[in-house]
Amino acid sequence: MKISQEDVILIKNLYLLQQCGTRRVLSELPDKGSKLGSIDGLLKRSHKTGTIVLLPGSVRPRLSSSSGGPSAQ
Repeated sequence: MKISQEDVILIKNLYLLQQCGTRRVLSELPDKGSKLGSIDGLLKRSHKTGTIVLLPGSVRPRLSSSSGGPSAQ
């Protein structure tokens, strides 16, 4: 399940203002259905970069070939 933007803001506020860890955030938001790994990834990114928003160029690039598959030799 994808985490909504409102949930991301709420998680960031819990982490920064109330100094909640991953498990405490999960216990604060039991009805959201988030997983431990997704919350942990958001919090690690927030701690490392200071923001939760993905910056341009920070994700894996798409394939540049037009065929969509590996080229045969």
